[in-house]
Amino acid sequence: MKKRKLIILAITIIAAALLLEGFILKYVNDKNSDRTSKVLLDRVITVLDKNDKSEEALIKSLKDDYIVRAKAVSYIIDAKPEVEYDVDELQKIAALISVDEIHLFDTKGYIYSGSVPKYFGYSFDSGEQMAYFKPMLKDKKLTMCQDVTPNTSEAKEMMYAITWNEAGNKMIQVGIEPKRLLNEAKQNEVSNVVADMPVYKGMEILVADADTKIVAGATDSSKIGQEIDSIDMRKYRCVEKQNGAYIVAVMVEDSYYLQGSLLAILIVGIYLTLASCCMVYMLSKVMKEKYEKEKFRYTSNTDELTRCYNRRAYEEDINKLDLTKEWVYVSMDINGLKNANDSFGHAAGDELIRAAADCMKNTVSVNMVKVYRMGGDEFVIIITKDIPQFENLLRAFEQRVESWHGEFVESMAVSYGYVFSSERKWNSIFDISKASDERMYESKKQYYTRSGMDRSRQ
Repeated sequence: MKKRKLIILAITIIAAALLLEGFILKYVNDKNSDRTSKVLLDRVITVLDKNDKSEEALIKSLKDDYIVRAKAVSYIIDAKPEVEYDVDELQKIAALISVDEIHLFDTKGYIYSGSVPKYFGYSFDSGEQMAYFKPMLKDKKLTMCQDVTPNTSEAKEMMYAITWNEAGNKMIQVGIEPKRLLNEAKQNEVSNVVADMPVYKGMEILVADADTKIVAGATDSSKIGQEIDSIDMRKYRCVEKQNGAYIVAVMVEDSYYLQGSLLAILIVGIYLTLASCCMVYMLSKVMKEKYEKEKFRYTSNTDELTRCYNRRAYEEDINKLDLTKEWVYVSMDINGLKNANDSFGHAAGDELIRAAADCMKNTVSVNMVKVYRMGGDEFVIIITKDIPQFENLLRAFEQRVESWHGEFVESMAVSYGYVFSSERKWNSIFDISKASDERMYESKKQYYTRSGMDRSRQ
């Protein structure tokens, strides 16, 4: 009888201990999962907020650019009065400066000419969108640019910029349809942000438009384009938060909380319960620290604009090079960057810098080459493998540059100089970099001589 009771007591104690172990494991895993979910949620929101600020800066840059284009049209019309009423010529001017519409207003705010005849007769009193420009009638020194707004005639999403001409007897307005480009840029940004977020197995991140409920970014790309409400979340535990224009959700599968198997629990039993809890806690802590270290190393050594290595990474790597081994040092610089910035805005300059970096990275293998952005439009490339293929790499790179066409800038030109470590006996790596820079500047000089461009303005 006593033996029977002892057996029952032993079984009861073991069962209670196993249940306690299960509860402890679940509690620890739930806490870790909730904490991880909230960290991921906050991280996504932080990046989205940063993107929104970047978008605001882009819109401001676009407004400045569009006002410049309106002034350019005003200058052309003042210089060639015969085009003032010539619709065909005004349409050609619109295409030349990359705007969709040109409108000429009289001193009372009526459209009397332009590239779109169907708008003739409209005035600042024709609707809310056009009424935005009424302050122009009171101040002839004023220039204005409107946010993306549906126009009065067709409710088409447009941005309009307006200025008085030099004589003050007419107003010149240009209209551009940028919303599609802005939306695409934002969508791509959201999609890339979410795709790059690190997640544990059994976790997913969703970012959906707050108005349409359409998923714009997801760690599972198959869910992009779906309505967030239509996604089956029955097997998930979800943490959700609306942030401005987006709904951000972190989902964790229920199976994520099941640690180990019944067999493992039976084998380990009561003696390893505490050890299991400690191991889970330590593992999660180690993984978190490892991730933070990897993230810090990546961000601290990566240029934000181009995703190339930055100057900090260059300073770390350059001292590791062996002067007795064969490698190539390449200095590279973009031609005409200042002109692009002055003519088309800094968005055009950034486009050129990103394009040059992409041409370099897409030409070479990551294992054999490192591309560094030293600052501005200056790049350094270190090639340590497959040196005999260097000439082929140069030709491939030049072909990519020649065939490139951008959104803001039609073409791109670069100058480069390179030095082989085996050319002669060098005193230091600094001497190699100096020689490479000198050859690059000679290449740049030849470029400007051939093109007839004023280098001081480039």
